[in-house]
Amino acid sequence: MSGAELGLAVSVFLACAVEAVEALTIVMAVGNARSWPSALAGVGVAAGALVAIVAGLGAALTSLPLDDLRVLIGALLLLFGLQWLRKAILRSAGLKALHDEARAYEYERAAAEAAARAAADWDTYSFAVALKGVLLEGLEVALIVVTFGANQHHTGLATLAAALAILAVIAGGFAVRAPLARVPENTMKFAVGVMLSSYGIFWGAEGLGLSWPGGDAMLLAIAALLLGASLLAVRSLRPRP
Repeated sequence: MSGAELGLAVSVFLACAVEAVEALTIVMAVGNARSWPSALAGVGVAAGALVAIVAGLGAALTSLPLDDLRVLIGALLLLFGLQWLRKAILRSAGLKALHDEARAYEYERAAAEAAARAAADWDTYSFAVALKGVLLEGLEVALIVVTFGANQHHTGLATLAAALAILAVIAGGFAVRAPLARVPENTMKFAVGVMLSSYGIFWGAEGLGLSWPGGDAMLLAIAALLLGASLLAVRSLRPRP
């Protein structure tokens, strides 16, 4: 496996793991509070929709000319990466609250217990909440899988990395039977933000005709510069004691 392929796999794995933790929290809350069969049915429908999105977008993107594809993918990855990086910087600087999976779980569980219940075995609330949670958390990851896979012609590798991340999170969650509150989520988001932004800059510039000195090795330099700038931003934004 080349360095570019390894970077692709790691980026997709981390991005999927972060979103899978948040989706798992929602599903476990409604499943434990109300109905596991209905919640799992919602997960299944959402997963099917995400697979269809990946297949459809993947086929559409690979039909574009290579340079146009790289510009489009570079812009999308830079958009996603900067969004993740901005939130991670604000959280690291103490200007935005850290995401607390335990608190999110209790909130979702309380809302599920308070919602009205139907007399039938089928629970529409559990189905709808699980479907919405998995679909919303998975859409961004589906786009990341498609963009990485289409640009590098490694859709299979990106899909495998995503599947492994999701399976690892599910296995961890059900092993402890609780939300994965101890996962260093902000650190993972920080890393994903740097990696996605780096790939976005690299591929977008290539699509515009720039030839990077050193080839793929420039990705490391771009990532190092972004990481350094982000850490400086955290330091400058952190409130003075």
